Amino acid sequence: MINNLKTVILMGLLMGLCLAVGYFIGHGNPYFMFTALLFGGVMNFIAYFFSDKIALMTMRAKQIERKDDPILWNIVERLSVQADIPMPKVYISPAAAPNAFATGRNPSHSAVCVTEGLKHLLNQQELAGVIAHELSHVKNRDILIGTIAAVMAGAITYLAHMAYYIGGRRNRDGGNPLIAILLMLLAPLAAALIQLAISRSREYKADRTGAQLCGSPRGLASALGKLADGSSRIPLEVSNAQANMFIVQPLTGEEMASLFMTHPPISKRIDRLMAMEKP
Repeated sequence: MINNLKTVILMGLLMGLCLAVGYFIGHGNPYFMFTALLFGGVMNFIAYFFSDKIALMTMRAKQIERKDDPILWNIVERLSVQADIPMPKVYISPAAAPNAFATGRNPSHSAVCVTEGLKHLLNQQELAGVIAHELSHVKNRDILIGTIAAVMAGAITYLAHMAYYIGGRRNRDGGNPLIAILLMLLAPLAAALIQLAISRSREYKADRTGAQLCGSPRGLASALGKLADGSSRIPLEVSNAQANMFIVQPLTGEEMASLFMTHPPISKRIDRLMAMEKP
């Protein structure tokens, strides 16, 4: 409940920031605020229908059937029934980096993908924990929420740069250039931080729901520890825009400040999971 409330508040902040940038561009003209909303809406529409295909293509993932990997298929099928959602399509990426993600615009059009590196690293209990985490994202519609947040952040960045150039023309007529510069720098930063906060909040929720779904938090906690270590040794090269969809941060954690990480620290996630086992 708390995570859902946080997400609503953060999404509202993103929308408000988008409107604020549109207000500055239009110098208070409602027409430009409407244009900013429309711009964000169009980008969200495109992302809603095509983000899953882009993600799977980026990872060179191949769809499998039961005969291709009975163990993985049966785990996805069993946990989908327990989660009361349609079974998603199952994909395997040839990437050596151990990781996994879920994608798709809704539970009826979803997919779960694991890498070859993950399959070789985890035992069945740990694999079930990972799949349960990803199915929780599907059930909670986190994929849609994350996509909207990412697109809104991108739209705000674009609009902020537009505001800078429009502000530059106004400045020649006696305006204040500092406002345009600050907007171009601070609006994208604020949007990125809000987007990351949304992503971290949803990861905590998926960990908890996933642990309940597979019946024990220990398997997921163990998997997270192994995946964090494996990812630091074999980083997965993906764009920052896609980093939030994986179960663990795909870039080496030492290279970025915690403020700009798409995921909560692994140690905190493991602590929260293990606390669930205490009476």
